Order: sequence, then C-alpha cells, then structure tokens
Amino acid sequence: MQQHGDSPNADDIDRGERPDVTMPPASPGYFPGTDDKHPVLITEAQPSLEDQHRSRVRRYTIIMAFRIPCLVLAAIAYSTFNSALLAILIIAVSIPLPWIAVLIANDRPPRRKDEPSRWDERRTAIEARSHKSIDG
Repeated sequence: MQQHGDSPNADDIDRGERPDVTMPPASPGYFPGTDDKHPVLITEAQPSLEDQHRSRVRRYTIIMAFRIPCLVLAAIAYSTFNSALLAILIIAVSIPLPWIAVLIANDRPPRRKDEPSRWDERRTAIEARSHKSIDG
C-alpha cells in the first residue's frame, strides 16, 4: 500500500526486491573501534580505580625520577666547576619536586568537556530588607 511520500514502487519490497541503499563511509573517530587495534567504547564510565591509581603512581615516579639526577648533577657541578652557587641552584630546583609530585599524583583525572558542571544553577541573592536589631 502506497502512503503519502512513498515512491510508486514502495510495495515491491515485500516481493523480494531490495532497494539499493548505500551507507556513508565511516569516518575515523565517528565510531571508535573500527580497526582491530582499538576496542569499541560502549560506556561513558570513568576508568577503573586501579587504572587511575596506576596512572597517578606513574606520574609520581616520573617526577620523582628527576630529583636523583638533579642531586647527582649538583655534585658533579660542584666538583667540576668548584661552584657552590651552581650546585645550590640545582639543589634548589629539586627541593619542590616531591611537593609537586604529590600534588599532581593526588589530582583527579581531568574533567571531560561533556561532563556537566555541578554548580550550574543560578544563585539567588540575599534579600535586601531591614532586619530588627537587638540593640536598636
């Protein structure tokens, strides 16, 4: 039965004939996982706590790994150039590294652009009315 907007041969589908339908080619990024290397992402869930912990430990280790070479470099600079000032400057650069490493390692994963903000609501202003005072 032909309905409004159908082509005259719309009823031919029931008789075994199939219309020619071409699908647009999938663009990369439109559907991640079209290749065999990457699995299909089917959820918007956060990475597991174990993955987040592993990532934080890795960042902490990388940042702290710069501290030992700084101390060795300070010793080499002092013995080679006989410059205590250069050695102290190198050590001074390495002093805040543990603090920075802890701050970065304890930080949460970055917020995604599509993640809603928790403070979207408009704030109402405090009423500007006269109040009774005790000593008045």
